[in-house]
Amino acid sequence: MNGIYLDNAATTRVFDAVQQLMMETMREQYGNPSSLHTKGVEAERYVRQARERIARTLKVSEKEIVFTSGGTESNNMALIGGAMANRRAGKRILTTAIEHASVSNPVRFLEEEGFDVVRLPVDGDGIVSMEALREAMTPDTIVVSVMYVNNEIGSVQPVEEISRIIKAVNPRVLFHVDAIQAYGKYEIRPKKMGIDLLSVSGHKIHGPKGVGFLYLAERAKVRPLLLGGGQQQGRRSGTENVPGIAGLGLAAEMVYENVREKAEQMAAMKAQFVQGVEAIPGTKINGKTGRDSAPHIVSVSFEGIRSEVLLHALEAKGIYVSAGSACSSNKSTVSATLKAIGLPGSLLDSTLRFSFGAFTTAQEISETLDVLAEVLPLLRRYARR
Repeated sequence: MNGIYLDNAATTRVFDAVQQLMMETMREQYGNPSSLHTKGVEAERYVRQARERIARTLKVSEKEIVFTSGGTESNNMALIGGAMANRRAGKRILTTAIEHASVSNPVRFLEEEGFDVVRLPVDGDGIVSMEALREAMTPDTIVVSVMYVNNEIGSVQPVEEISRIIKAVNPRVLFHVDAIQAYGKYEIRPKKMGIDLLSVSGHKIHGPKGVGFLYLAERAKVRPLLLGGGQQQGRRSGTENVPGIAGLGLAAEMVYENVREKAEQMAAMKAQFVQGVEAIPGTKINGKTGRDSAPHIVSVSFEGIRSEVLLHALEAKGIYVSAGSACSSNKSTVSATLKAIGLPGSLLDSTLRFSFGAFTTAQEISETLDVLAEVLPLLRRYARR
């Protein structure tokens, strides 16, 4: 069996065209985009083209796109920069109990700095409580941060409804959306949806690692975190990563070509996988599985088998998955998301995430289901000894 990669929520294989464009910029157009000579002007053209490509996918202005080193920096910039720039208006920050560490840790930092943080609960499917949101929202709330798609169980938040609720109380509140797992899967219109700050990472959309962007609405006040030469209108200093930015721009354009059709194809594979897994005894799928969930993420708990054991058993068969978030899968901490949705303690260490991408095929899904049906009875037999 050839290798089957089902860990696309962790990272993705770069599109061939993206790789070629990046090689071109590194070999030929390697100038500093701030330089005034021809090489610099040529490099700056790649940055400008990428900004145009990304802005088109969101229907926003090109000047509202700020390039970063990836999703973590985008989230930090939105949260810390947004809170620091608006602290005179209030110190209340709302977020959820199931955020990625690149949101939850900056929020914890802000809490230590004296900000009032409220972490909203979610239901058993990982959906934020609208009642709790209404109760927590106050006129002095300055930042609300909610992830569009949860990276572990694929729950999809009602982003537009959340925006309406919070802006009815305080129209000036900054609404930040971590769209790292949503961008490239959904048509996202920040202006229509009431989103002020939106984080995206290149390596989740078949682009390069180490680059991402933050959509920063023109009206939004955000303090820069990186100070230096004043690149990107002073919002994020540092020489631009031209190869990465060029690759990100092309990947964004490519994932949004026929995006609805591509999402439907992934959703069909997810339905195939879910149906097959549910037929295997001793399995539990976490969160929603229909079209109201992300089309590319499935979280499955396997009774009586430690996730690490099953992960390596699948790896031995050439199948690559993950035990929760890749950013924390090498740590012994229990998933905050799985705890928040009320997963029984006996299953917290028995859960794997399967995630699909542009290169995943229905045949690979079928082969994975066959392998699971084969190895699970064997592993459970050894676990009982």
